[in-house]
Amino acid sequence: MTSPVVGVLALQGDVREHLVALATADAVARPVRRPEELAEVDGIVLPGGESTTISKLAVLFGLMEPLRARVREGMPVYGTCAGMILLADKILDPRSGQETVGGIDMIVRRNAFGRQNESFEAAVDVRGVEGDPVEGVFIRAPWVESVGASAEVLAEYDGHIVAVRQENALATALATSFHPELTGDHRMHALFVDMVRAKLVAGSL
Repeated sequence: MTSPVVGVLALQGDVREHLVALATADAVARPVRRPEELAEVDGIVLPGGESTTISKLAVLFGLMEPLRARVREGMPVYGTCAGMILLADKILDPRSGQETVGGIDMIVRRNAFGRQNESFEAAVDVRGVEGDPVEGVFIRAPWVESVGASAEVLAEYDGHIVAVRQENALATALATSFHPELTGDHRMHALFVDMVRAKLVAGSL
């Protein structure tokens, strides 16, 4: 089949790096800033950045409700770092005015791995990703406190959940605490593009 069209929410964060990684993973990658651009993609990445800022900008740009609607309808979505927070059904320590898109049955703690100066890299074994461990870049990273029955844990680091997937009637979603787009390893993006492609195939049957 033709390459799926995958957007990157382009309001804040490392948008360009995600676009490059998605293109390498055989997707047609596009920035998304407006509802009409969201309507044209088969899946979307919510990048790292500052989750409160991204949520407020999404509301300002008229994207929050369309995003929620598309995710509820099953559009595949992948959140990295701040994007993971945006996909959580519940945040333990939300800031004032912070909203989430939701979509993954999980509870997330913001900045759980520490402040900016405590950023680090670590090898992470991710279920479903073949070969060597994924090199995870953790920058003011969240972790997942707990998941519900609908979500599947893909990876843990230092005893904490750092990668989650949910594929069922409620959502088609992937989330990581870390930033795979900041390395040359695009296997997480390939995993997500495969999820998008599978959803398209299932929809055409």
